[in-house]
Amino acid sequence: MRISTTTREVFWIATILAAAASISRSVPFIPIVNGNEFLFIMLAFVLLWLGNVLKGF
Repeated sequence: MRISTTTREVFWIATILAAAASISRSVPFIPIVNGNEFLFIMLAFVLLWLGNVLKGF
């Protein structure tokens, strides 16, 4: 299995999801993320993983 680089869009979406979950853990002002921090962190990780495994994702 060859690993490819992620696209910029996938990278920034994953970064924003992880940042929102991290910030929401400390400051509860993001209503969508609040209470679902683990889900958002895992979603960001899966996006980065898919971006590396699938070519052109």
